[in-house]
Amino acid sequence: MLKLYVNPGNKKGHIRPELQGHFSEHLGRCIYEGLYVGENSDIPNENGMRKDVVNALKELKVPVLRWPGGCFADEYHWKDGIGPKETRKRMVNTHWGGVVEDNSFGTNEFMELCRQLGCKTYVNGNVGSGTVQEMSEWVEYMTFDGVSPMAELRKKNGAEKPWKVDYFGVGNENWGCGGNMLPEYYGHLYRRYQTYVRTYDWERPIAKICCGSNAADYEWEDTVLKTCFKGAEPQHGFMDGISLHYYTVPGPWECKGSALDFDEKRWYLTLKKTLFMEELVTKQIAILNRYDKDHKVGLVVDEWGTWYDVEKGTNPGFLYQQSTMRDALVAGINLNIFNKHCDRIIMANIAQMVNVLQAVILTDKEKMVKTPTYHVFKMYNVHQDADLIDSFIETEEVGLEKEYMVPCITESASVAKDGKINVTLTNLSIDKDYEIESIFTDTEVKSVEAEIVTGEIHDHNNFTDPERIVIRKFDGELKIVDGSKVKFTMPAASVMKLTLTV
Repeated sequence: MLKLYVNPGNKKGHIRPELQGHFSEHLGRCIYEGLYVGENSDIPNENGMRKDVVNALKELKVPVLRWPGGCFADEYHWKDGIGPKETRKRMVNTHWGGVVEDNSFGTNEFMELCRQLGCKTYVNGNVGSGTVQEMSEWVEYMTFDGVSPMAELRKKNGAEKPWKVDYFGVGNENWGCGGNMLPEYYGHLYRRYQTYVRTYDWERPIAKICCGSNAADYEWEDTVLKTCFKGAEPQHGFMDGISLHYYTVPGPWECKGSALDFDEKRWYLTLKKTLFMEELVTKQIAILNRYDKDHKVGLVVDEWGTWYDVEKGTNPGFLYQQSTMRDALVAGINLNIFNKHCDRIIMANIAQMVNVLQAVILTDKEKMVKTPTYHVFKMYNVHQDADLIDSFIETEEVGLEKEYMVPCITESASVAKDGKINVTLTNLSIDKDYEIESIFTDTEVKSVEAEIVTGEIHDHNNFTDPERIVIRKFDGELKIVDGSKVKFTMPAASVMKLTLTV
C-alpha cells in the first residue's frame, strides 16, 4: 500500500488560474473551422465564433488565451487583419501548410473570442519580421483610450473602447522560427522592443513576456537574462515573465510515432519524456532566481503538450492528431508539476486549443468532440485560484526496462476558497492498480468523493464514439479511517480527483 501525505496547514503558494491556459495559432484548423467559422456559416455561431466550441471551452473555465502564434506571430502584420474583411490582405501561411491566410480573424475577432470565453488575453508580437513602430502601434490600437491615430483607427473599425491586453509576448521562439537569433542579439532586441510596449492605463498594466528557452537550452535563458538585467531599472530585466517551450515527443523528430498506434514501450517513453518537465522547470527557475532575486519575474510555459506524427491523410503542416488515455496522463502529469511550482510559474498554455497537437477539442465540419485531455482539464479546474498545500506520495518504479521506467503515481493538492481540499493523481502504470492510504495532517475528514478519467490505453473519443473517455464518478470504495485517513484503490492508467470536506 502506498502512502499519500497531505498537510493542509502548510500552504506552499497560490495556483493562478493561468496555469491552465491555452494557445491558439493560425495553424491548420485551430482558428479557421475550429474556433471561427464566420458570421455567414451554417454552423451556429455568435459573431463568427462557433457556439458549440465556445460553450465547451467555457466549461473548462479557460483563464487565458495566447494568439496569434507561435511561429506565425513573427510573420504576422496586425494591420493586415483589421478593417472590412473584403479588403484585408491575403497571404500564404509559409510556416503551416502553405495555405492562404485571408486574415478574416484578426485583432477585433480575437478580442471578441476572449470576451465570449471570459478569459484574459495574451497577444504575441512580431520581432522576427516586424518593426518597433508596428509593435508600438498595435499596443496603442488595442489599449489606448484617448486621441491618437491608432485609437481613431480602432474606433473606425467598430471598437469605441480599448481592450485589456493582460500579457504581451515580445517575439516567439526567436532562437528558431522567430529569426534564428543568438541570445545576446535577442536580449538587446527585447530591451529595445519592450520599451515601446506602453502601458497607457496603469490600472490595467500589460505584463511583458520575454522569449525564453527551447527545452533544455539553459545557455539561452542565462544569456538573455544577463543581457536584460544588466543595468536594468527597476531590477526586473524589463520583463514580467520569461517563456519556456517543451513538447513531449516520443521518438526522433522525423518519426515521432502515432497518436493511436503505440505499444507499451512508447507509452512509458512518452510519460518519461513528459516527466522531464519537472527537471526543466526546476533548472530554469534556478537560473531565473540568480537574476531575479526578488521574484518579480515568473516562468511562463506557454507551449507544452504531445507532438506525434499527423493523422494519415491530413495536411502534414496542419499538425492534426488524435488524443488517447496516454494524452490524458500527459495532461495530468504536467498540470500537477505546474501546481507544485506555482510559486514561480505564473502561466502555462497547452498547444493547442482545437484541432492541433494535444487539442482539447476536435471538429469536423458541424461535429465536435471533447478529447480525453479536455476532461482532465475540466477535472483539474478546481485548482484554479486555490492554495497549493504540501503533499507527498510514496512511489515505486513501473515500466519495462531501465529507459522505460517511471514513478507509478504523481500528485498535487490544493485547498479551494470554499475550504474543500482537492487532490489530483495520475497512475502511470498500464496494468497495475494501487492501494493508497492518504493521511491528512491535523485534519478531520468529514466526507470524501472522487471522480476519474480512465480506460484502455488506446481509448479515445471520435465523432462516432464521442464519450468513450469522460469524467465518471469513482465507483470504488472510499474509506475514511480514524477521521484523518482515506483509503482507496486507484485503477491503472487513470487520472483521479479526490474532493474532501473537512
